[in-house]
Amino acid sequence: MDCYTANWNPLGDSAFYRKYELYSMDWDLKEELRDCLVAAAPYGGPIALLRNPWRKEKAASMRPVLDIYSASGMPLASLLWKSGPVVSLGWSAEEELLCVQEDGAVLVYGLHGDFRRHFSMGNEVLQNRVLDARIFHTEFGSGVAILTGAHRFTLSANVGDLKLRRMPEVPGLQSAPSCWTALCQDRVAHILLAVGPDLYLLDHAACSAVTPPGLAPGVSSFLQMAVSFTYRHLALFTDTGYIWMGTASLKEKLCEFNCNIRAPPKQMVWCSRPRSKERAVVVAWERRLMVVGDAPESIQYKQLTIQVLLDRLVLRRLYPLAIQICEYLRLPEVQGVSRILAHWACYKVQQKDVSDEDVARAINQKLGDTPGVSYSDIAARAYGCGRTELAIKLLEYEPRSGEQVPLLLKMKRSKLALSKAIESGDTDLVFTVLLHLKNELNRGDFFMTLRNQPMALSLYRQFCKHQELETLKDLYNQDDNHQELGSFHIRASYAAEERIEGRVAALQTAADAFYKAKNEFAAKATEDQMRLLRLQRRLEDELGGQFLDLSLHDTVTTLILGGHNKRAEQLARDFRIPDKRLWWLKLTALADLEDWEELEKFSKSKKSPIGYLPFVEICMKQHNKYEAKKYASRVGPEQKVKALLLVGDVAQAADVAIEHRNEAELSLVLSHCTGATDGATADKIQRARAQAQKK
Repeated sequence: MDCYTANWNPLGDSAFYRKYELYSMDWDLKEELRDCLVAAAPYGGPIALLRNPWRKEKAASMRPVLDIYSASGMPLASLLWKSGPVVSLGWSAEEELLCVQEDGAVLVYGLHGDFRRHFSMGNEVLQNRVLDARIFHTEFGSGVAILTGAHRFTLSANVGDLKLRRMPEVPGLQSAPSCWTALCQDRVAHILLAVGPDLYLLDHAACSAVTPPGLAPGVSSFLQMAVSFTYRHLALFTDTGYIWMGTASLKEKLCEFNCNIRAPPKQMVWCSRPRSKERAVVVAWERRLMVVGDAPESIQYKQLTIQVLLDRLVLRRLYPLAIQICEYLRLPEVQGVSRILAHWACYKVQQKDVSDEDVARAINQKLGDTPGVSYSDIAARAYGCGRTELAIKLLEYEPRSGEQVPLLLKMKRSKLALSKAIESGDTDLVFTVLLHLKNELNRGDFFMTLRNQPMALSLYRQFCKHQELETLKDLYNQDDNHQELGSFHIRASYAAEERIEGRVAALQTAADAFYKAKNEFAAKATEDQMRLLRLQRRLEDELGGQFLDLSLHDTVTTLILGGHNKRAEQLARDFRIPDKRLWWLKLTALADLEDWEELEKFSKSKKSPIGYLPFVEICMKQHNKYEAKKYASRVGPEQKVKALLLVGDVAQAADVAIEHRNEAELSLVLSHCTGATDGATADKIQRARAQAQKK
């Protein structure tokens, strides 16, 4: 029996404990931990050591060394510290190492010692320097709290979305507090600090004095404090040797223990017993360790989810194990295997000892068309590592042009981006590249690029027609496109020029361009327009009224309406208006004027080239049957029936149709016969039809 209990030691009156080594650390430390800044990540995460952190007894020329180990002491990274003095180290929830410098700068490193980014805690911290710092975790992310040399606090609750908050001043604080910590209550970060026998709670608006309930009397100073990982419980170590444990809100006392040791402990942290909801506080001195506690935790916080576990395996580059876990748990591909493979690929592009071709081929063979994997994201990582050609090769595997193009533009491969945008058929994407190219290239090179891409050229012309007319003209000149240049100057003569001289000059330029394009019809028409403009200006000067910008036909009509018949006829001769068209214009204008006398004279001036049925139609349109009948008698035989029907002479129309023996005309007249009035006429037509059939 003795052999089974020999390594157990009594703990109080009713409990025993034993200590045994789970595993040995693999590290080979050259210095003791007491001479280093140490930060251990939660959940068995990595351990960071900053050796020789600016100790006075060390040689000034000796640079500190930052070492990162796994939880079992396996080396992960080692680098010489080349920046300023560091006050504190801490790990974020994403396993990024935050190094808080004396000047308020925070440098962020990855698990393998790769520098990620840096940020500043503000000018006030820079001016007053950092006395102390804490890295803390909330539901929003990981935060940093700073105590400055002016004994003021500044914090950010989430370094991923940096928003600095300067906490209220503590009344009468002339030196650093004896101890302090960051709390998170009601979704808000607070600072709890001790000044002598007093405790103060700082939030964003006020400084409040707080008192732990049931605290043993005689306390003149708080030497250490610790908050649980969930921020639900708080432990205080007093100069009387008591450990007070209660809720972090300081509203409830859980227990109090007299450890009979008044020396301040080196460390005090909360922990939980295995397979138990009980919480305890571990207090460490130089050569003594004490476990105190009786604090049941009613809620189990499961912060280490499957996704967090996978992320941690990925950070350690244990990709096969992560994939096996995904497959075993049957996670959706996008959340599991695809995400792991994407991380693997991003790591693969950093292997600079392997050629671009081999890396691209290996990634494609492994990933293929795996859903949820973005080749453009992997290519962006390659570009960030300075491997532009590898990035381009990876983009060849990206099926979405919309993802290819932005990165190609960022890499200044604009011409390739244009080709990809055109292949996509997405005009908005093409426009985006074109505008980028326009700003990147000189004018000549830009136009030359467009000439080799007909679709892009066509789209850019459409853009210029609405936005940049002068650029459009330059494009046509570059291509010797005289036809389009002529059309451009035609439009410009009306859109841009107001003076008649300027418009005529623009039209002359257009005519010259049409001649160069061997389009004589367009050139002649343009010259005719120039003559018309000059004539219209002269008519306005001599006759008054509005003539400019009228068409040739409207100009003739306006002259006739104004009683200037001879001028209208001269204009018709000058511009070779055909007789038929001139007669129609004059007939319509005189009828609109209801100048029936002039119309009759005009009809008798010579034989009408359009016949006399139009005269009948125009007069009836003006509701003048009297005038219409004058012309009905002059209508030729082939249109006589139609003219007589227009003026309402159904009987005579029937006689003419019977005389012509035309069945179509007989049917037309019969359709106009209505009621008893035309009954005799209808009978007459029927008899004529019957008689014609007998023959």
